[in-house]
Amino acid sequence: MKKSDPNRVVDDLVEMPDEFYEHFSIVCDPKQTPIRIDKFLMDRVERVSRNKLQDAIRAGNILVDGKMVKANCKVKPGNTITLVLPTPPDDEYEVKPEYIPLDIVYEDEDVMVINKPVGLVVHPGVGNKSGTLVNGLTYYFQNKGLPLKEGNTPDRAGLVHRIDKDTSGLILVAKNDYAMAHLSKQFFEHTIDRTYQAIVWGQPDPEAGTINNYIGRSLNDRLLVAVFPDGDHGKQAITHYKTVRGLYYVSLVECNLETGRTHQIRVHMKHIGHTLFNDYKYGGSHILKGTIYGQYRQFVEKCFALCPRQALHAKTIGFMHPTKNVRMQFDSALPDDMALCLEQWENYVTDRKSKLTAK
Repeated sequence: MKKSDPNRVVDDLVEMPDEFYEHFSIVCDPKQTPIRIDKFLMDRVERVSRNKLQDAIRAGNILVDGKMVKANCKVKPGNTITLVLPTPPDDEYEVKPEYIPLDIVYEDEDVMVINKPVGLVVHPGVGNKSGTLVNGLTYYFQNKGLPLKEGNTPDRAGLVHRIDKDTSGLILVAKNDYAMAHLSKQFFEHTIDRTYQAIVWGQPDPEAGTINNYIGRSLNDRLLVAVFPDGDHGKQAITHYKTVRGLYYVSLVECNLETGRTHQIRVHMKHIGHTLFNDYKYGGSHILKGTIYGQYRQFVEKCFALCPRQALHAKTIGFMHPTKNVRMQFDSALPDDMALCLEQWENYVTDRKSKLTAK
């Protein structure tokens, strides 16, 4: 069986989270002198401007004793301040504007929704310092004012989450600091709706369910993610799945994410015995169901060639618009490679049933 090249450069290193926000709390000293909360936080939160703090306060991301406040609120001794802030940009990589065609599904003054093709890395990283979605967004916005620009250091150009290089589908982009703060809070509170479709090996039993456990970097391979017993390692990850179409040796499943951990769907489906089709990193680029010989093997190799990557697509995304106060939902069609692969499996099942009926 021909395997995918394990040495090819990918962007899905586990050091990079799928959602770009931080959550932490500060308890004021018993002798704290009353001071405006934005000034107070300026001395305690690294790499964040006063404007960004004020946008976060306005978006409801900064609470004092569990309550929303205004920027002129004065902190007092014993106050507990909780914050959800966009993760500061990584200054390690210089982001240069590059022309990269963008499939823009929606755009207004605050947000963009982009349909990312297979093979496009989202964010600069090891082995991918150029040619990324961030480079393309930087180019796109260069004449409009780069989103989230502090000083002369460009950051991730408004990305509030990411998907892997070889995963296709919808990505949400914030075009200003307030939108970034507002959307970051929605990701933190799990109110963003994200539905993925995947082709997996086998047919899940039960056909629908919830996977709830802890996942984190593998202790054996730093480029993989693994499931751990409760509390031992990693962070809680919750995936709701249902079978859309069973095709004997494979199935089309729909996964709704309650949390957004690196490789979450890929690891969760493998954990329940249904690895994503052609996911070389997690063993799905081998025949996992059916014989490994003869015409069936040739058929599967043809399907691997039609869909030469993990068969995973970010199909829908829904969120509350930061300024319009309306719920927005966007949907995208399965890309051609997954659609053609499914068509081949449907034909295979039809032919198999015909032969069994003829006997």
